[in-house]
Amino acid sequence: MKTVPGLFVAVCLFSAAGLTQVAKTANQNYKDEAGRSKIAATLTDEGRDARQKPKELISQLGVRPGMTVADIGTGPGYMLPHLSAAVGPSGVVYAEDIFPDFLNRAKVNAQSLQNVKFFLGNEKSVELPAATVDLAMILDAYHHFDYPEAMLASIKRALKPDGRLAIVEYHKNEKSMANGNALTHIRKTRADFVKEIEGYGFQAVQVADFVPDVQWFGIFQPKQ
Repeated sequence: MKTVPGLFVAVCLFSAAGLTQVAKTANQNYKDEAGRSKIAATLTDEGRDARQKPKELISQLGVRPGMTVADIGTGPGYMLPHLSAAVGPSGVVYAEDIFPDFLNRAKVNAQSLQNVKFFLGNEKSVELPAATVDLAMILDAYHHFDYPEAMLASIKRALKPDGRLAIVEYHKNEKSMANGNALTHIRKTRADFVKEIEGYGFQAVQVADFVPDVQWFGIFQPKQ
């Protein structure tokens, strides 16, 4: 059997690209527990509600009582009290992160919440039960995925047949993050992120600004 040199090289490059860690720049401060501790403090500071508008976000994403919602990349659990209240006692919130120290902080912050379950994922899988999630939410965390294709595939497995994925992300501009950091921290524009996500097996249902010039959100459903 003959091997076509050009084709062989192309396949190798494609395979290598699939294994590349695409979020190295965004993840520089997440490499050790000391760095993550500093980040956790900013994610749960008292002023975040005014910036993030969690109740408005939950309403925009269509979270309702009785739903099973996954908070992918929950970090120290900032959104957990808001999601817990929104789904109510008949609903469930899955809190997922790849860092045990983040999950430990989230467990402390959510210790009074009875409808939250915690899951330790890894950089290629959220490790959630199959076909159990109505809405998987990724808040300001998609740009941290080193292996977005693998992660989205694992989220797709966790969704119910009519489940949806909600991604909330920073705009790649000078205004969305302090000191213009988004220009290097966020690897793609909104349009390019949507194109990437659709290339990994999802279809955009809605894409819009949430906080103008700061955050956008997209709601996606798996392609059939």
